[in-house]
Amino acid sequence: MQTNFTLAQLADPAIRESEAILRACVHCGFCTATCPTYTILGDELDSPRGRIYQIKDMLEKGGPPPDSTVKHLDRCLSCLSCMTTCPSGVHYMHLVDHARAHIEHTHRRPLADRATRALLARLLTNPGALRVAMLGASATRPFRALLPKRLRVLLALTPTSVPNPSASDRPGVYPAQGTRRKRVALLLGCAQRVLAPSINEATIRLLTRHGVEVVVARGADCCGALTHHMGKEAMAREQAKAAIDAWIAEVAGEGLDAVIVNASGCGTSVKDYGHLFRDDPAYAAKAAHVAGLARDVTELLADLGLSAPVIATGQAVAYHSACSMQHGQKLKEPPRALLRAAGFAVKEIPDGHLCCGSAGTYNLLQPDLADELRARKIAAIASTGAEIVAAGNLGCIAQIAAGATPPTTLRVVHTVELLDWATGGPKPEALAGTA
Repeated sequence: MQTNFTLAQLADPAIRESEAILRACVHCGFCTATCPTYTILGDELDSPRGRIYQIKDMLEKGGPPPDSTVKHLDRCLSCLSCMTTCPSGVHYMHLVDHARAHIEHTHRRPLADRATRALLARLLTNPGALRVAMLGASATRPFRALLPKRLRVLLALTPTSVPNPSASDRPGVYPAQGTRRKRVALLLGCAQRVLAPSINEATIRLLTRHGVEVVVARGADCCGALTHHMGKEAMAREQAKAAIDAWIAEVAGEGLDAVIVNASGCGTSVKDYGHLFRDDPAYAAKAAHVAGLARDVTELLADLGLSAPVIATGQAVAYHSACSMQHGQKLKEPPRALLRAAGFAVKEIPDGHLCCGSAGTYNLLQPDLADELRARKIAAIASTGAEIVAAGNLGCIAQIAAGATPPTTLRVVHTVELLDWATGGPKPEALAGTA
């Protein structure tokens, strides 16, 4: 793609990188075949190729973009399916992240939109505030019909009861069982520790059972992914810096073999820290080191080898590969192989490359598109005949579970909860009542 940036614009490292990404695009259109929003809307402006043209025009002109450009870029899920498809290696993730930061800095959204986005950025990345909000949400359920649409959507995605705080929320060290094979830090996640603390509990049990010492480092609370993908760069960097400092302190202390992430959306961002802080002299080296240590929990378990199952499982499990897992981190086989090793019959979901509509805060900000994508995903899952769905990302779990209403009998669980159960842990709560 030909670009027309001025020399003054190219003095900005972010513009310079985006220009290189834009020039890599050859307009082939392969990306349109795998783009969820183009599949639904059929509008070239809602395809990766169309968005690339709009980003090019926006960055070349500088200043506030038109409302139409913001609308089409807001509709992008950042699912990165286009990156898997692209034969030219266009790094769309970095390009659209730059575009969103530009919009955040130059475009003035309507008041209601600004308020919603600010609320989500603060609420979802603050476990204490999120817990209080969820407790308050229970009282508003009878009046759901009177709430604004986005608040109704938020309410629909929250569990009807708030899980009790978990002991795993507190910083500390969980010793390995038997001979220590690895020492790792675990990112608890901000929303996950409130919405589904059982995921972190299962992860700690599973890892320690396999000879891994698990550290929950003080200060490593939020990776910054949610705010980064909303274009709130300054907030995202502060959240990421706190996590980096916490993990580097552990590296300097007793050392770390890995930083383990059990939410693939967070994992994609942590693995990209080197790029995020590439121009920060104080954090570039530390961020690159942390990014090099970052691994999805299934990556580590695949290397260690799963211990033999202690119960006969055998259930059919539809494995939902989160976009951030299959497209962002390019991890496809490890979760499936581990589930098979645990005794489950893994079923492939048709059109598994298409997003479920969660995508961080997307299902809250673009509920209509997200609902249609979820309906398609649930229909595809149902076609497998499996009643259990395994996924490696909390957002996907919440999104699919919210749509799996009767007569659908789908039970949605995190992959590590199934692996923990098979190797000696408790049966996942979501599977209560199943044979």
